[in-house]
Formats: sequence, C-alpha cells, structure tokens
Amino acid sequence: MNNPLQPRPKQDGRHTPNLWPVWLVAPGALLLVGAAALGLYHGAELLLSSEATGKKPVGVQDVIKTTVTVLTLIGAVLAALYAYRKQLLDEGTSHRADATQLTERYTKAAEQLGHEQAAVRLAGVYAMARLADDWPEQRQVCVDVLCAYLRMPYETDTTAPAFRHGEREVRLTIIRTIRNHLQDPTADTTWCGLNLDFTGAIFDGGDFTGSFFSGGEVDFGGSTFSGGDTYFRHAIFSGGQIYFNGTTFSGGRIYFNGATFSGSQIYFNDATFSGGRVYFFRSTFSGGQVNFGESIFSDGEVDFGRVRFAGGQVYFNRSKFSGGKVFFTSSEYDSGVVSFVRSTFSGGEVLFSGSTFSGAEIDFSSAIFSGSAVSFTGSKYVGSEVFFTGSVFSGGEVSFRLSTYDGGAVSFIHSAFSGGEVSFSGSTYSGGIVRFQASRVHAAATVHWEPFPAIPVNQE
Repeated sequence: MNNPLQPRPKQDGRHTPNLWPVWLVAPGALLLVGAAALGLYHGAELLLSSEATGKKPVGVQDVIKTTVTVLTLIGAVLAALYAYRKQLLDEGTSHRADATQLTERYTKAAEQLGHEQAAVRLAGVYAMARLADDWPEQRQVCVDVLCAYLRMPYETDTTAPAFRHGEREVRLTIIRTIRNHLQDPTADTTWCGLNLDFTGAIFDGGDFTGSFFSGGEVDFGGSTFSGGDTYFRHAIFSGGQIYFNGTTFSGGRIYFNGATFSGSQIYFNDATFSGGRVYFFRSTFSGGQVNFGESIFSDGEVDFGRVRFAGGQVYFNRSKFSGGKVFFTSSEYDSGVVSFVRSTFSGGEVLFSGSTFSGAEIDFSSAIFSGSAVSFTGSKYVGSEVFFTGSVFSGGEVSFRLSTYDGGAVSFIHSAFSGGEVSFSGSTYSGGIVRFQASRVHAAATVHWEPFPAIPVNQE
C-alpha cells in the first residue's frame, strides 16, 4: 500500500517531476498561509508597539499595512514556486513527446529491417544506429536488434532458393556500423562496454579492424566463418569476456594480425579450424586468459607467427592437431603460461621454428606426438621452463634441431619415445637444465641425441 504522505514514485519513461498529490498540498498550503498571516499580524503588532513606546500608540491600519506587505512578499515567492512547478510539468510533457518520437523511430527502423527490399533494410540499419546514438537509455536494445539481424538464417549459396539479393551488403553494413562505434571508448556515442551477441551467426566477411572490446560480453559462440575476409586487425581485447566457443573456421581468411589481448578472458574452446586461414601474426598476449582448450585443427592454416606471449595465460589443453598447418614460428615467450597439456599432434604441421623461450612457462605435459610434423628448429631456451613431462612420441617427426639451450629448464621427464623421429641434431647446449630422467626409448623410435647423451633403448 502506498503511503499518502510520500511523494509519488517516479515512473520510468514518464519524465514527470516527483510532486506531492494536489489534494494533500492544497489544504496544507491554505492552513500554512493562514497560520503565517495570523502570526505575522500579531508579530507586527508587538513589533510596532515596542518601537512606539512613549509615543503615539500604533494604529490598527499600520499593523495591517505591515502584515499585507509581508504577505505580498510571501505571495511572490509562492508564485515563483508555482511557475517553477509549471515549468517542470512542461518539461515532463516535452520529454514524453521526445520519448514518443524515439519509440516511433524505433518501430519504423525495426519495420525497415524486416522489409523485402535490401535498400530499405539498409536504411533501417542506419536508422537504428542513429537512434542508438540519440537514445542512450535504450542504446543496448538498439544494438541488440542489429546483432539479432546477423543471427538470422543466412544463405550464402547464390543458387539456393533462400538466397536473398543484397543481403550480404546489409550484413556487412551492420558489421561496419558496429566497428565504427567501437573505435573510441571515450566518445559520447561509443558502443564499447555494451553486450554484443553474435551466437550462431554466419560470417562471410566483415571488418572489425581497430575495435576496442574493452568491456561487456562479446559472444561469437557457435558462429561460422565460411568465406570472404573477416578482419580483427589491431583490435584490442582489454576487458570483459569474449567468446568464440564452438566457432567453426571453415573457409575464407580471418585476420587477428596485430591484435592485443591484454586483460580479457577470451575463449576459443571447442573451436574447429577446418579450412581457410586464420592469422594471429604479430599479436600480443600480455594479460588475461586466452583458451583454445579442446580445439580441433584439422585443415587450413592457423598462423601465430611472431606472436609475443608477455603475460597472462594461453591454453591449448587437449587440443587436437590432426591436419593443416599451425605456425608459431619466431614467437616470443617472455612471461606468463602457454599450455598444450594433453594435446594431440596426429597430423599436419605444427611449427615453433625460431621461437624464443626467455621467461614464460611452456607446458606440453602428457602431449601425444603421433603423426604430425612438429618443429622447434632453431628455437632458443634462455630463461623459460618448458615441460614435455610424460609426453609420448609415437609417430611423425619432432625436430629440436639447431636449438640453443643456455638458460632455463627443459624437461622430458617420464616421456616415452616409442616411434617416429625426434631430432636434437646441431643444437647448442651451453647452460640451463635439460632433464630426461625416467624417459623411455623404444627400438622403433629414431632419436638423434646430439648434443645430449643418448638414452639406451629399453629392452622391454
């Protein structure tokens, strides 16, 4: 039950001032004015009488005149208050009119987005984006509508019955519009920090270059990158949560070149790299967490060349490298953790050639090398801890040729060399620790130990 002595509660969207009920204010004002008038009359009479001591007595008319003068001043103040109250009501009416107009614009833009003609849908994209800029209170809703459009079923095959002419241009325009609003987090019309939901969307191109993903939740989970060129070049992932869980990279080219992952939690869990090319070339992982756990690399190319791991945590735990090419060539591992625990290398090529391990912890524990060509050729181990503890080398080729060991620790403890070829030939060992304790070598394996002492073949 509402308390009648409390002001009316403010209602969202009504834009009305927070006023007391009229039936309560009017009688109260009359009683207050009457009491004030009576008090002023007696006060004026006492004041004038005290000032006229020994002089001619003060007349009633003088008392009334003084009282009326004071009441006039009070009336002027009350009139000003009334004018202010009226102004508030007028402003409320104006705000309600603005809200009505914004709602009408929203309805019209939504109708345009559902139109059959691509040109009208394009107009709807621009109308909805402009509305988001003009309506901060409902900006998230407007952005949700644009993201929902990208989640709608989309046919890329020009010969299919469901194909819609001009649809690709509409979708690319939405992506470009979102990109333009993610360039400056300090702008009044920025969309940085808002939630962006692209779950299940199909991308055959798009440009997010230079975007700031600095807050909110951005979800590409279950989406498909099936063709065209999609750009995340020089994007900054510095806050919030970014999801690529279950995403399929099956065609086209996706560029994360020069991107910075400095504070977000980014998930590529269960992602499938089955075609096309994905580039992380020259990206920087300097904080937060990036997780590729249980991802599948079965075809295409994924390029982490010249990536710098300078902090944070990057996980490839339980990932499967069964085809295609994955490049970590000339990468730098300065700090943080990069983990390939229980990953399986059963096909394709995975290259760490020319990488520098100078401060990070790199963990290949319990990894299985059964068919891939994995190369650490020319790598430098000068301060990191690199673990191959419990790993199994049962097929394929793993090369540590021409590597340099002058600091840090590399561990092959409890590893099993049961097949394939592993080569340390031409490596330089001038410091640090390389451990092979409790490792097992089977006759089927070919291991080139130089410069390390060979472990005798187990006669099991």
